[in-house]
Amino acid sequence: MNIKSIASASCLLLLAVGVATAQSAAPVVSPTTVGSVAAQMALARQIVLHGSPQGAHACATCHGEQGQGQIKAAFPHLAGLPKGYLVRQLQHFDVLARDNPSMQAIAHKLTSTQIDALATYFSQQVPPPIMPPATPPPALGTELALQGRDAVPACITCHGPGGRGLGGALSAAFPPIAGQPAAYIERQLRAWKQGQRPPGPGWPDGRHRQAPQR
Repeated sequence: MNIKSIASASCLLLLAVGVATAQSAAPVVSPTTVGSVAAQMALARQIVLHGSPQGAHACATCHGEQGQGQIKAAFPHLAGLPKGYLVRQLQHFDVLARDNPSMQAIAHKLTSTQIDALATYFSQQVPPPIMPPATPPPALGTELALQGRDAVPACITCHGPGGRGLGGALSAAFPPIAGQPAAYIERQLRAWKQGQRPPGPGWPDGRHRQAPQR
């Protein structure tokens, strides 16, 4: 993860606290060995719609059935994000390396097989269209995104032109961020400053706190 403009758009994986209703009605898919993509998708869809047998809430409640997210609620879209990135974030929540009590509780109730299946499922969904902002972004946000400032590199260096990602091996560490709720991006930047998220690859501890204090 690298530093992004507070004016950029993104969202917090803050899965809901009160969603446990339809879990008992879920069809059973074995969580043991899920080899084929089709089997992974079936297992993931069960969890997305009904939650996991261990008690994890249904992903669809906050992120939508196809991972479209909720802009107004600042729930990030998961659709189309790199599989490696999604796996890593759920693992961080599971071991409490990334702070978010709701997501920590959910990740802790997922097996590694279920995490892999969910990451496969969401990575293959179509991301929502990127809507232009209602008002032009602040000049500082544009500067940080395109040029960087105060020893902080430009966001596009790692997240790609327009925040649409670079693809390839780097995508697990540096995902596309375009189209995510601005409130989510801001919350993540503050989490890095406060040590509530692990620094990204190549970022020594403390470097992520050098973003301008605005």
